[in-house]
Amino acid sequence: MNIYILCIIGVFIISGLCGFVFIPLILKFCMRKHLYDIPDVRKIHKNAIPRLGGVSFIPSMFISFVCALFMLYGMKITNSINLWSVYFMVGIALIYFTGIIDDTFGLPPVPKFIVQIIASCSFPLAGLYVNNMYGLLGLNEISFVVGFPLTVFLMVFVVNAINLIDGIDGLLAGISMIIFTAYLILFSFRGLWIYSVLIAGILGVLIPYLHYNVFGCAEKGKKIFMGDSGSLSLGFIIGFLSVKYVTYNPAVSGFDPYSMLTAFTLIIVPTFDVLRVGSVRIYHKKSPMSPDKNHIHHKIMRAGLTQHKTLMVILALVLIFILTNYSLSQILNINAIICVDILIYTVFIQAVNYIIRKKENLAA
Repeated sequence: MNIYILCIIGVFIISGLCGFVFIPLILKFCMRKHLYDIPDVRKIHKNAIPRLGGVSFIPSMFISFVCALFMLYGMKITNSINLWSVYFMVGIALIYFTGIIDDTFGLPPVPKFIVQIIASCSFPLAGLYVNNMYGLLGLNEISFVVGFPLTVFLMVFVVNAINLIDGIDGLLAGISMIIFTAYLILFSFRGLWIYSVLIAGILGVLIPYLHYNVFGCAEKGKKIFMGDSGSLSLGFIIGFLSVKYVTYNPAVSGFDPYSMLTAFTLIIVPTFDVLRVGSVRIYHKKSPMSPDKNHIHHKIMRAGLTQHKTLMVILALVLIFILTNYSLSQILNINAIICVDILIYTVFIQAVNYIIRKKENLAA
């Protein structure tokens, strides 16, 4: 068996075990310090829930990853550390600690955006940036002058889209598991095993988190939310993997014409949701950052589904887009496929709106 496959399995297990150790400790800490997510009119939960579950993510990922590096070093297998790999560690640390501060003391949006921009700028400065659009909008190879701001914009957009989809139990963790599993396989196919090992580290800790988040009992103090420390960190990692995957580097791997389509497909539901919600807010002359209950999970629950059924529907929608776009990639270009995606999403939202209206008319 490939030594890297053994590393992936080992990292996944170690990270999961770390999560099962860290999360109970975090629960006790939150209860002792009274760090809870308090219910209000916008939120779905009815009990005060500890909100620092995401604190376990990055330590578990790095502990397991370091174990893998020692294992590879012991077997005389070395991997070079690029400059942007160092910048990634610095960037994720900035995002992670910003999330912890926000969860603990609260932060206004502007400082969080500034940190996200600074962390995102590190990749282009180290030479990692979106340098090819693969036919999107008729564009292909793009210069550094265009790629730099585009990469920063996409990173910040992905971080916030991922953060905003975190609205019901298991949703962000479930979507993230699909995304990370896909990237683990895709980077393995490209022979970039070290990324697959890193991804296995974040996948592992999501298992204990889902156990406590979805199945934990709030009344017994066994339920936890990931908070911004988790959602912002997951968004940053997903953004980093997306930029890395679409960046064309002939010295590393061959040209893949489906790179941009693949990266877009994996984040399509959070992307469409934040664009729809932001557009509706602007249409009603509100700030696109103003809070409301118009996200996709809010709508599906208003249509009559429970949290767990809503979770299943949205995860199924993510998988449907993946299967649809993979199938269509054999016969259509990226621009036509995105048009089909918009049509599918629009039909889905309108169907949910129709059910909501019918339900409200019957109630009246």
